[in-house]
Amino acid sequence: MASAALRVPPADTFRASRSALSSIVAPVALLALWQLACLSGLFPPQVLVPPSEVARTLLELAQSGELERHIGESMFRLATGFTIGALAGLAFGAAIALSRLAEAALSPFFLALWQVPVIAFVPMLVIFLGIDEPFKIAIVALAAFFPVALATFDGVRGVPKAWFDVARVYRTRLPDLIWRILVPATIPSVLTGLRVALTRAWVVLVAAELLAADSGIGQMMEMGRQLFRIDVVLAGVVVSGVIGFALDWGARAIERRATRWKTA
Repeated sequence: MASAALRVPPADTFRASRSALSSIVAPVALLALWQLACLSGLFPPQVLVPPSEVARTLLELAQSGELERHIGESMFRLATGFTIGALAGLAFGAAIALSRLAEAALSPFFLALWQVPVIAFVPMLVIFLGIDEPFKIAIVALAAFFPVALATFDGVRGVPKAWFDVARVYRTRLPDLIWRILVPATIPSVLTGLRVALTRAWVVLVAAELLAADSGIGQMMEMGRQLFRIDVVLAGVVVSGVIGFALDWGARAIERRATRWKTA
């Protein structure tokens, strides 16, 4: 009886298998089309290399330690810049959400800058910071700041006013107000903002490394372009795509786990 109760329904098993199968259909189809395009002769082999050549290049880069070095540099910049930008965004978003004066003074300037593509700040940052590590960390922090600040602002503003009134009646201390009311109420919105900011920061970092860097995934791709090593360029595209997918998947998993109470 116990084993029957624990048995997974056939319909659920079928849906899970179909979902797993459908998730690999697109990558396999893309690889097949890529290989067919290489075999068709429509493109010179120097322009479009086959997937097997890209896989061989990835293996060589991994064995030489070059791939690990580039990934390590990029991930360090991403972690440092994202942490700085996310913390600043949380503080700024909460400040303009809780203070009408701060909102009136700062939100127009914030919304104006929000409309500017982050990559447009690269020339100015290069002038002030050069092309060393501070520049890459700053551009990542800038990319993470705006989505987190906006999500935090929306999350705090979405808290019902009655909750603050009740807290005021009971003379709730500020730390208790933050940790018992604001944090639980704003977690879904803030986590969504953090996930969007993380993927956005990764894209901006790779683009910045393409433009001005001496290491990182973007710089590896740019060096391959300069040497006309299309296999290295495509290897960088594959690696950056896999890392971006893994970052988004991990952020979604954390978001689902942290907000399970909403569907409980």
